[in-house]
Amino acid sequence: MNAIPVPAGTPDQFAPAGPSPDRIASLDFIRGIAVMGILAANIVAFGQPFSAYIYPGAFLTPHGAAENAMWVAQFVLIDGKMRGLFTLLFGAGLYLFMERAWAWARGAGRALQARRLLFLGLFGLIHYFLIWEGDILFLYAASGLVALLFVKLSEEKQLALGIIGYALGGLLYLGFAFSMEAAADGSLAATPEAAQEMRVALEDGKQEELREALVDATLIRSGDYSGLVAHRFADHTEDLANTLMTLWTETLPLMLIGMALYRFGFFSGAIARRKLLLFGSAALLVGGAASLWIALRVAEGGFSYYGTMAAFTGWGHFPQLLMTLGYAALLAVWGATAQGWLAVRVKAAGRAAFTNYLGTSIAMMVVFHGWAGGLFGQLARGELYLVMLAGWAVMLGWSKPWLDRFRYGPLEWLWRCLTYGRRFPLVR
Repeated sequence: MNAIPVPAGTPDQFAPAGPSPDRIASLDFIRGIAVMGILAANIVAFGQPFSAYIYPGAFLTPHGAAENAMWVAQFVLIDGKMRGLFTLLFGAGLYLFMERAWAWARGAGRALQARRLLFLGLFGLIHYFLIWEGDILFLYAASGLVALLFVKLSEEKQLALGIIGYALGGLLYLGFAFSMEAAADGSLAATPEAAQEMRVALEDGKQEELREALVDATLIRSGDYSGLVAHRFADHTEDLANTLMTLWTETLPLMLIGMALYRFGFFSGAIARRKLLLFGSAALLVGGAASLWIALRVAEGGFSYYGTMAAFTGWGHFPQLLMTLGYAALLAVWGATAQGWLAVRVKAAGRAAFTNYLGTSIAMMVVFHGWAGGLFGQLARGELYLVMLAGWAVMLGWSKPWLDRFRYGPLEWLWRCLTYGRRFPLVR
């Protein structure tokens, strides 16, 4: 492993004057909330077939009125918003790293960041094929590499490009959602016969997707780990490539917005507390109301396969951005001053977010896979939320004691050593 020729010491020792401790603490706090929220979003796909994340009919346990209400609540408050929040923070962290790298080794910033992202992509591939198919690290690594092309633009240009990219992606998704629902109800067809053909084709697509999800579920429940991994390589490699489409329509735009917000002082108190509270509350209310309307519309349609898919992939795109920014604003205000028992542990979970993210996936394998706990497909939605709470307790329980003794989380330390090509001290 070749070390990058840089000065002695660590980049933390060469941090520029701009980032204050409060700015970092606020980012850690929001990152801790986000990584906990990611588990809340993903818990269904950990314990049930992957398609159950969107479509309640894919559950292997009953999904009655109470579970439908939980679907509505999760769609409104969590789904897409926590991923959006995590993506904003990734963009902010990417720029923070660049600030430190520029101060640490003049001219080495982009090369260092590119190396860092390539290793993140490797972690993502390991995560996807060996642990869980819901990986976002590979997508983040690819998006981050593209974001490096825009890192030296002004914050105004980064914000404008991010908003434009997100808006264009939203228009594309809205067109997809509208055409999908119109095809499902036959209104796109010129004749009744054509409408029937569309419905048959859509039903065939739905059944194929559900059959594939059941193949994965059967392998997970059987405990055949090697068979599951082989199946992912054989049949899901293309799915990983398909996720890169969201690089342009959501992930990269949100990263650019996160960079710009960081540079504007959104997370550091440079913007008046009252303005952030007003903006955050308004964005949450408007985005939440729109999300609730979409969710109730899906419920009125009986939680149909294509209705739920349209809600996730189309109608929810713009409300999701509003709520993501609303959460970010309110959490930035809270995180800058929060010092209580819980806040300190949330910040520690945020400092070890990489370890907590991958560690959660490993822990969920132990809980649900047939070779270990064997609970896959056996827990209803409400019971899965109890597993989620246990996961939160573990995150909050281990992160602070570990960081009291060690400088970094375990995977954060490994990632840093790989990035710089040398071993950093771990124990404080």
